Amino acid sequence: MLYLLQSKANITASLLRLDPYETMFFGLLSFGSICSFFYINCVLLFTLRSKQVFCETSRHILLFNLIFADIFQQVPSLLLFLLPALRVKIPYHACGVPVMLIVFLESISPLTLAVMSLERYVAVCHPLRHAAIFTVRNTGTAIAVVWTCEFIHILIRALMLVYVFTAISVNLQMNDFCSKEHFFFAPIFNDFEKVHASTLFLSVGVAIISSTIGVALVARSASTEKESAKKALHTLLLHLIHLSLNLTASLYSTIILAIARNVGRLNLLRIYNLFFVFLFILPRCLSTLIYGLRDQIIRPVLLQNLSCRWRSSVFLKK
Repeated sequence: MLYLLQSKANITASLLRLDPYETMFFGLLSFGSICSFFYINCVLLFTLRSKQVFCETSRHILLFNLIFADIFQQVPSLLLFLLPALRVKIPYHACGVPVMLIVFLESISPLTLAVMSLERYVAVCHPLRHAAIFTVRNTGTAIAVVWTCEFIHILIRALMLVYVFTAISVNLQMNDFCSKEHFFFAPIFNDFEKVHASTLFLSVGVAIISSTIGVALVARSASTEKESAKKALHTLLLHLIHLSLNLTASLYSTIILAIARNVGRLNLLRIYNLFFVFLFILPRCLSTLIYGLRDQIIRPVLLQNLSCRWRSSVFLKK
């Protein structure tokens, strides 16, 4: 475990030896990507609350919850990325705030995807019961269960931290830059992470795959509403792709630490920056492209809200 933490420290320490132009390039790439996706996702959140129909449809309510969790995970993620670049070290308890927030939000997306898959399954396979099952109240209850599960998860981690603090003495002034690996430094957290990630993605994967198989059978055998069933099948396949990307994002640190053993520091940092954008940030920013632009109801409103020219013309007319 100490070797893994040292590998992570080498990644951040090597930042000081990069060419200034490379440092600027990777900084602009990371910061620009997060800001762009943050703006688009915020516009989608505004769009999902701009019309009453979006507040009364179960799939739109679930999409709002998905985007909400992704947005608020981007802010602490950017903070943890910028701290090494600015050569800032913070106390252990201050590091816990962004790290615990990231850990709390990182599993919301997979669990919400599971509920969204079940919603599509009921809509296609049991259309007459869909309105009774996925009411606004029941959808809100499902979302509350998702957040409750994550609250229990973060509570378990907090109790584990208390146990570690009572077992060993901890230097509250961190010697390394703030990161999830340095905050959860004890081997017990590594074991817990493996069990939690395996259980989460296996259960969510089973839910999505089962829903996909059920919808696929309906799409194959249905004589009517075949087009609707095929569209739902495509949506479920996108859920599966989205889940795979979330799994990759959750393994981001593990992948980086494995690569750290085989490449030099400068090449490792280049890979680290690229992976941060394409494996950690991008999977959590694809919800707008995957779901928002595919939805025939959301798309025209979203494009209008994204268009500054359209908004300016409306303002001038008023």
